[in-house]
Amino acid sequence: MKKYILFDNDGVLVETEPWYFLANVEILKKMGLDLTQERYLEIMVKGQSAFLLAQEHNIASVEIEKARQQRDELYQHYIKTEDIEIKGVKELISHLKKKYKMAIITSARREDFELIHARRGISEHMDFILCSKEYPRSKPHPDPYLKGLEKFNAKKHETIIVEDSQRGLESAYRAEIECVIVDNHFTRTHDFSKAKHFINSLEELERLL
Repeated sequence: MKKYILFDNDGVLVETEPWYFLANVEILKKMGLDLTQERYLEIMVKGQSAFLLAQEHNIASVEIEKARQQRDELYQHYIKTEDIEIKGVKELISHLKKKYKMAIITSARREDFELIHARRGISEHMDFILCSKEYPRSKPHPDPYLKGLEKFNAKKHETIIVEDSQRGLESAYRAEIECVIVDNHFTRTHDFSKAKHFINSLEELERLL
């Protein structure tokens, strides 16, 4: 019987991934570089930065850092101005809180996460949230989910992870925690062969549990 749910954030609770991709595309384009979605998804699987393209073209690290800051600013503009809501998530999370202990384990920066969830009515139902740099190594390493397990003092068989990307699935798999993949059009080409469960939307999660 499951007692704990560990949620990924981007692509599971909010539709932010296309906007992060677009921010990378636009800033890299200013550097004369073309980032395709196919290449971005390959980079994403490995937990690497889109600015790997800039490194491959021997662009100076100081220029890359300046561009990274511009990307972060543009992404924050998008998450403040674009519709990133996934229908039904707020209501489902509120309902699940009655039965389960829940946390969000994300690769997002804390400042981006707080901006995303300001007045969204989701994060307040979580027991805790872990963001980038709040665990030793990021996904696809197991560290983020193992840290979540530790904070709950939970057993692996009592826990389920909800993800939408191959990188997140790999993190769950290496942590040896059961994972359900929720369909997301942006990451649909990823390899999910290691997943135990698949759902078309988050609204199907409760029936699975």
